[in-house]
Amino acid sequence: MTEEINALLSSFEGLRVTDVCDGLDAIGLIDTCTMDWEIRPLWRDTDEFAHRIVGVAHTVRFVPTNRVVPRPMSLEDYKAWKSRWYRKLAPGPKETIQVGEIIVIDAAEVGDVGFIGSNNAQGWINAGARGVVTNGGCRDTDELIKQGVPVYSRRIARGIRPGRLEWDAENVPIACGGVRVFPGDIIVADGDGVIVVPRGHAADVAEIARGIANADKASRLDKYRDAGMEPDDTVEPLDPGA
Repeated sequence: MTEEINALLSSFEGLRVTDVCDGLDAIGLIDTCTMDWEIRPLWRDTDEFAHRIVGVAHTVRFVPTNRVVPRPMSLEDYKAWKSRWYRKLAPGPKETIQVGEIIVIDAAEVGDVGFIGSNNAQGWINAGARGVVTNGGCRDTDELIKQGVPVYSRRIARGIRPGRLEWDAENVPIACGGVRVFPGDIIVADGDGVIVVPRGHAADVAEIARGIANADKASRLDKYRDAGMEPDDTVEPLDPGA
């Protein structure tokens, strides 16, 4: 991660999707950068907020297949066919995953394909990704939750990619959740969903959003005191110059 990108991501740390949404509104990007509400976190951590992610978009696009699946097949033939499909037709990201990226997948809205699973998603995290966002499905959800892999998806699914989807392109503009996502855009995701900040507007949006967030924190801190509540880290101010 370059110093420039690291500084940019740092400026978004601690911001909620709502803060960023308000910042986008302030520069005139209203209802153009917020993904469909159906794309939501697989799990939520209300103690440490470990499900919240901020990162740089690494885009991948899949398309529906129109290939005929040979039938019947012996078990050995099926295993070989599935392996070939994964290798040649529908691998995961082909390009190197950079530290700080979020894998954003356009799955062509194909239904029962859970191509984000406990194995490949953990591999992407190990390579430096901060999480995964898709307009498609994820599977192995019990393990994904136990492993603490941040996944934002439209649905839970069961099927695999072979026979259903093919890899089409990578690090190109895609559509995900009704939003156009360019490689390098800033992705912010939390319990309220996913929002995309166009790279060219990111610095301005972060500055505005931090002001909005700090004003909200100060107001809520007053209400905590009025209620006799012990302040928590959600009311601690963010460094306005981060």
